[in-house]
Amino acid sequence: METDKENEENMFAVIKSGGRQYKVSVGQTLEVNRLPVDDGAQVKFEEVLLISDANSSMIGTPLVDNAMVLATAVKQDRGEKLIVFRYKAKKRVRHKRGHRQELTVLSIDDIIADGKSLITGKPPVAPEARETPAEDEGTTASVATEAEENEAPASEVSETAETETEQRKSRRRRTAPVEDTESKAEEQ
Repeated sequence: METDKENEENMFAVIKSGGRQYKVSVGQTLEVNRLPVDDGAQVKFEEVLLISDANSSMIGTPLVDNAMVLATAVKQDRGEKLIVFRYKAKKRVRHKRGHRQELTVLSIDDIIADGKSLITGKPPVAPEARETPAEDEGTTASVATEAEENEAPASEVSETAETETEQRKSRRRRTAPVEDTESKAEEQ
């Protein structure tokens, strides 16, 4: 068991994400530029530049063939605030701006080379879907009944729309009705 643990500690890969290179090992948490993934989703990094374990190293030219790193998105986060201050002496030019980088926090699950996991030696297993058909039927039935309850006849919908438009007040400047201005002109 201790040798397996030592191999995991010595095993690492260099991946490319967002124009940057990261040295990763299994079990490590990593912050990368924001990726368009949901929390808990599995991410595959296929741009692997180097894989090294205790026995051998695979160096890509530029990428390692049939290699990938599997990671799980833990959360979306923002980096530390940086102050960018631009200053020119004797010119009264001073610009102070702040910046926080959008990040995705990842947990490295597995390193795969030649279709096999370097940890287990077996092909990688995709995460199983947790939904069962019985649960799906129950949720669709409840959604259908809610939609039927909220549904109203077309005549009632048009009447409510007319009353809402009558109740809205215009933001335009109020002008005197045409009849009032004509009657005032006749009186004078």
